[in-house]
Amino acid sequence: MKGNLVTENGNIFYTEDVLANIIGLSTMECYGVVGMASRTATDGLWELLKRENLSKGVRINSKENALSIELYIIVQYGTKISVIANNIIKRVKYTVENYTGLKVSRITVNVQGVRV
Repeated sequence: MKGNLVTENGNIFYTEDVLANIIGLSTMECYGVVGMASRTATDGLWELLKRENLSKGVRINSKENALSIELYIIVQYGTKISVIANNIIKRVKYTVENYTGLKVSRITVNVQGVRV
């Protein structure tokens, strides 16, 4: 999957890895987020990803010139999950659309764990 933006001066191409890193860093800036979780769990155990692997907690699909984003996160205990998720959705949508010019159609936040 690659993001593609057509402008009056030419085309701009984004690889999935670049988009996932932008999304991962933007997510980590949100209050209440402890970290990103790996998309694939073995035996129900979720791995807290290090900063250099944040893209592994992001899944991106492109359909009809818009991105559908799925995030896998671990939140801090004692925080309101609905508030955290709404903040993430707003921040990621704003960041992706303003940094890349690509449109975001949907963002799904999957909370994989709570950390004390």
